[in-house]
Formats: sequence, C-alpha cells, structure tokens
Amino acid sequence: MVETKNLVAKIVNSISEIPKTSWDACNNASANSSPFLSYDFLNALEISGCVNAETGWHPQHVVLYNTSDETDILAVMPLYLKGHSQGEYVFDHGWADAYERAGGRYYPKLQSSIPFTPATASKLLVKDCNNRQTYEQALISSAIQFARNAEISSLHLTFVPEREAASYKDMGLLIRNDQQFHWFNKGYQTFDDFLNALSSRKRKQIRKERRTALENGITIHHFSGDDLKEEHWDAFFEFYIDTGNRKWGQPYLNRQFFSEINKRMADKIVLMMCERGGDYIAGALNFIGSDTIYGRHWGCIEDHPCLHFETCYYQAIEYAINHGLKCVEAGAQGPHKIARGYEPTKTYSAHYLRDEGFHKAVENFLQMETREVDAHIEYLGERTPFKKGD
Repeated sequence: MVETKNLVAKIVNSISEIPKTSWDACNNASANSSPFLSYDFLNALEISGCVNAETGWHPQHVVLYNTSDETDILAVMPLYLKGHSQGEYVFDHGWADAYERAGGRYYPKLQSSIPFTPATASKLLVKDCNNRQTYEQALISSAIQFARNAEISSLHLTFVPEREAASYKDMGLLIRNDQQFHWFNKGYQTFDDFLNALSSRKRKQIRKERRTALENGITIHHFSGDDLKEEHWDAFFEFYIDTGNRKWGQPYLNRQFFSEINKRMADKIVLMMCERGGDYIAGALNFIGSDTIYGRHWGCIEDHPCLHFETCYYQAIEYAINHGLKCVEAGAQGPHKIARGYEPTKTYSAHYLRDEGFHKAVENFLQMETREVDAHIEYLGERTPFKKGD
C-alpha cells in the first residue's frame, strides 16, 4: 500500500475485488473508453482461467482511493506480474536474454496491458477528469514503488496513447515505438466512396478480391447482441484453435472465455461468420469501441482465395462506414494491409527498468530502433493506395 497526500494506492489480486460499477466508472470517463478495459472483458479473462498466476499473468491491479473513503475509487490501473513475455505483442525477449546473461533476473516483471490484445488504450483509468494528471501520476508512482519494494526488474506499459507516452517520458520512463496498420474513415458515406479515394489499379484490385472471396458460394453473416448464440461460438472456437495451432502453437484463449464475453458484453461484439453449403467455415471476431472497430481473431477450416481479406479487412471497413466509426484497428503486423487501404500508424509503449545500467543500455538501443521505425513508417506511408495528393 502506497500513500501520497490524501491518496492511497493498493494492489488487488483479482478484478473481482473491485466493484464493477467503480471500475467501469473509471474506464467510461474517457472519451475513447476501450471495450478491452471494461470490467466485463478483464473479468472474463480471469474467470475463464486464461489469466492467472498459472498462465503467467498474475493480476496485481492498482486501485487509487481517498484516505477518507476507501469505497470511493478514484482511479484504477490493470497490472499483471508476468513470468514470461508471451501474449504482449511488444517484444522484449532480447532485453530479457541480455539482462539475464549479464547476471540479472528479468522475470517476473510488471506488465500494464490488455492480455493478448495489441489495441491502443489508456491503462490509467481515472474517474475525475479534472484531476486526471494527479491521479495518473499517482498510479504510475505506485506501480514503480511496487517494483522497487519487491525488487522486480521492470514495469512495462504497452500500447499507450501518444499523449500518455509524452507524460511517461517526462517521468523518466523509456518510450518505445512500433507500428500497426489502421484504416481511417475520411468522411466516407459508402464503401464506394472509400474506393473512389484510391488509385484506379488498387480500386480494381479490391473489387476483384471481394468478388473472388464469395465465388465458391460463400455468404458472410454478422452476429451481435442477442443474435449471438453458443453454436456460433462453438464453430468459431474450432476455427480459432485450428488456425492458432497452425500459426503459433497453443492458443491463449479457451472456450469458456468466449461464453463469458457472450454473457457479459455481446452488444460490444460483432462476429462475422462465413457460411458455405449450410456450414460455417471461417469467422472473424471484432469488438466495438466508442469510435473504433477492433479486429481481433480470425480462423478458418477451409481455405478460399481472398476470404481472409474480405472477412477481416473489407467487412470491417464497411461496418465502420455504415456505423459512423472513425477507425479500424486490425491487430498487429501485416504490411499487406496497406494495399487494402490501411495506413502505417505509430504505436507507443513505456518502460521502467530498475537497474540504472540496464536502463542506459536499453535507452541507447531504443534511440537506434526509433530511427528505424520512423524511416519504415515514412517509407510505407509513401506507398499507400490512395490517389496522390489525398
């Protein structure tokens, strides 16, 4: 427990120790509140057993309240004690290896992130916007003090907004950059409006890909809210497991997790399912934020040309246009998204390293890495499919 003036920060081992209304009041105070930082999403991860000490994601959430009223929660911060670097999408395996070869102990480390979810969102959830800066600094200071007291090597905050990254830098944390590919709604009223902003060759390519994806008698259905049934999740989980096993080994999420989010937040989900001959053969899971649709997981049990592009990219773009959303975040990696109208976008993470010598070595590395990231984003930005001058 850490006290600062009239504020007290404590660590809890499960989000269930915090009232749902209190956590969501903090998350919803942001104009861009994230569905992934809702109580329901994070609790579903814990209830299903995807996130716990055994999986290497031990919850250590920070709760900030006033000394005069412990029930009045002012701010919260999702935080995990991690025994590995899996499921983060900001890769620090090289840091861990270098530190341990030098005789240090990198794990466990503290990680403030959305497990298995590379989506940008504030991890400092503050109920009172008038005192946002004070409470944000109290949360960070408390997490750093926790690391120092427990002799933990490091604290990492991944996929943070650019505004927060600047604040972390002022507090002495190291800032790391990477890139993703996001689609931005530039006032389009229809999908054709979007296509008309592209060069003729790229416009023709996308139209051809959309036709090709459905040539084998495939129909794509959208399910959300009360329309989402357990049989849809049964089929999707089969796709998820099959594709996950082929791509990277053991998938992170279990079947119970999908049932939990269906019970708790189906209105924030759009499950796009591909049907052929009366059977579901592929699907893409999307979550809906205040102004963004987030593409998270794709899976299939049949391979069809361009079906992945159609289901994950073009359907998401069309959904965003039809529902007045500003952005599509389609997950990590994927330069092939550029040809589909997605643009290179810088991402930010912040890092506290307790060992001063290690801090300096990583700082030098990040200076070089940042130059490479900036150059790569500039290079890719010149190769988007949009008409020149737009």
